[in-house]
Amino acid sequence: MNSVIRTVLSPTATSLISSLSFQSRRVFSTSCADFQMGRDNLSLIDKTKHAKVRLCNVTGYKTDLLEIPARDPSLHVVFIPGNPGVISFYTDFLESLFELLGGTASVTAIGHISHSEKDWENGRLFSLQEQIDHKASFIEHEFQDVEVPIILVGHSIGAYISLEIFRGSQEKVIYYIGLYPFLAVNTVSSAQSFIRRFAGSQFLCAALGSIGGLLGKLPTQISGFVVKNSIGKSWSSSAVVSFCTSVLQYHTIRNMLFMAMTEFQKLSEKPDWAFMGEKKGQIAFLFSDDDHWGPLHLYEEIRKQIPNARVAVEREGNTHAFSCSDAGSLWVAQHVASLIKNCISNSNL
Repeated sequence: MNSVIRTVLSPTATSLISSLSFQSRRVFSTSCADFQMGRDNLSLIDKTKHAKVRLCNVTGYKTDLLEIPARDPSLHVVFIPGNPGVISFYTDFLESLFELLGGTASVTAIGHISHSEKDWENGRLFSLQEQIDHKASFIEHEFQDVEVPIILVGHSIGAYISLEIFRGSQEKVIYYIGLYPFLAVNTVSSAQSFIRRFAGSQFLCAALGSIGGLLGKLPTQISGFVVKNSIGKSWSSSAVVSFCTSVLQYHTIRNMLFMAMTEFQKLSEKPDWAFMGEKKGQIAFLFSDDDHWGPLHLYEEIRKQIPNARVAVEREGNTHAFSCSDAGSLWVAQHVASLIKNCISNSNL
């Protein structure tokens, strides 16, 4: 979901625009408030346990965590979202994954700083590297006393972030799964070229943030109607609500675009093929046959650079923003569950 940069810029800023035209690292702490996620739509599988969201202090920043704890887990799945890093987009996917794993794994998703309903950081903008450091610090401290192994799952730019964390946490992480991964700039994509230019303009970013923020101040019934009849025609009702409440905020849109700008700067470099080759038995990727963020030529390059790597192409018609639909959430959850079960079997966990 480098979505809103193509979803406030995938379909979003493209749609939204046309429709409406460091300080030093702080101490880690965990003071959290939790609440039950609302459910607007029927589940596609019988879910016995729903996700809860906690608002936590991670390295000094207010952070949304989505958690589904297992009673006696043999492993812990940590999920890192794309851009926007609003974890409520992934609730259906993560609940389905938990059930498909039969309660053998606890599941935690961590949102990006300031990709949230409230402007906890008073307008500050956070780069890709700062979001990586934030996630790495969370895993280092939150799981320092957890004995079960970790499986990292990342979507879009979250796949890149997860790979960077894997590099620095090889003792804790036993497996990595990249979903529709954004690992390198797609130089032949006109959409990415447009988004890169747009994200590099402070004036355009401020303008889009203001437009989105104004929409977000409307009653949810009105903003939801606009979203459902523009970029969210195939979206679930919960995805529409997440977009209206957490994405249609000035601070969120500005942070998405600033993060996108730094993504394009960083991902102009070649992927670390040496590290991926070294860990090929612990890495898996899922691509789509129509996705400019994770294009098929990257899929072919991975197969060339890392022979026998576990890579697959999804041809079910799900979009890059798979978690915004019930069908996409379930299909990807089934694929990820299958990979994890194979990992468990091979590792004798």
